[in-house]
Amino acid sequence: MSLPWLTLVGIGEDGVLAPGGHEALARADIVYGGARHLALAGDLTAEKRTWPSPFADVFNTLETLKTRQVAVLATGDPMWFGIGSSLVQRFDPQALTVLPSLSAFQLAASRMSWPLQDCECLSVHGRPVDLLRSALYPGARLLLLTSGEKTPRQVADLLADEGYGRSRMTALEHLGGEKERRTSGTAEDWSGDVAAFHTLALDVIADPGTRLRARVPGLSDDVFRHDGKMTKQDIRAVTLAELKPHPGALLWDIGAGCGSVAIEWLRAANRTRAIGLEPHADRRAMAAENAIALGVPHLELLDAAAPGGLDGLARPDAVFIGGGLTAPGVIETSLEALPAGGRLVANAVTLESEAVLLAAYQTHGGVLKKLSVHRASPVGGLTGWRPLMPVTQWSLEKP
Repeated sequence: MSLPWLTLVGIGEDGVLAPGGHEALARADIVYGGARHLALAGDLTAEKRTWPSPFADVFNTLETLKTRQVAVLATGDPMWFGIGSSLVQRFDPQALTVLPSLSAFQLAASRMSWPLQDCECLSVHGRPVDLLRSALYPGARLLLLTSGEKTPRQVADLLADEGYGRSRMTALEHLGGEKERRTSGTAEDWSGDVAAFHTLALDVIADPGTRLRARVPGLSDDVFRHDGKMTKQDIRAVTLAELKPHPGALLWDIGAGCGSVAIEWLRAANRTRAIGLEPHADRRAMAAENAIALGVPHLELLDAAAPGGLDGLARPDAVFIGGGLTAPGVIETSLEALPAGGRLVANAVTLESEAVLLAAYQTHGGVLKKLSVHRASPVGGLTGWRPLMPVTQWSLEKP
């Protein structure tokens, strides 16, 4: 049985290779890595190649090297926010051998004496720091891979902005190497100079009066910037329950408005994706602003309306129709796009849209229900109930 042609080798800051790494490098014809990795690995008989610029060019080059033995050096565990995830998307996993070393998360947790299973491990390396906003809650312990020496200052400003200025921050530089060092402080008074290569540990502490923004759907309406036309808190919670977000799932949000449903979908589970169709520029701007403020800047917003705007989109796991129900073909196109087990949820507040949902229910089945919410408010010197506009909801799981 022939060996896979591509081997990923983890390496530590001390130059120690993952078990089996020496043998992999010895049989390699070509070794890829950053200049720092290649220097740490010492003498190599193979041809040494540093990463190209732009980095994505390397994947086409690797395609031409399948008849050679190629090794790739990577920090720690290549499969944990490392190059391994990109390689397995482009090449047959059977063509790869992965030799992991200790990850930065393992090393950081050991230095902090934090049980790793109690930590959330995140990466803002090459990603917006705003992603951190959706991970904050009192008592959280977060370990972050960072983009460079400016990241701690950006994180400190974000924590203070979110009401977590008292949080304790520890920058762990060059973990496992001779230059290992730690710098600590609170977010509100952070002033440390930190090396570019570091991992950030956050012990999240809420300031007095900070409002918790849970990831369970049903955020208060006032956390969103909106023009009044939005899926309100109580209806939104029911809607998300019917959409059933799960890790890695994709949502189409048709008539996204201020983005409230798509944003809560993205916050509800890890690795979720969402595409919002919204033809009004002012609402797309609000949705983009809300997505950043609530920690999901990866919400994709399109200047489009259904059904035409659905052409060519990645196949969804769930579809929410919050607007445009009366446009011919919206429900049929959405149902056709869904795989078996996919969910479609549509909300209506007008009689015309309600008629569309009744017809869909009679044709396709599913569940049709009327949702009504009353909220207490002053009536003179007393208190009474004021109804919100009732919502008709149709939901269906595709057979």
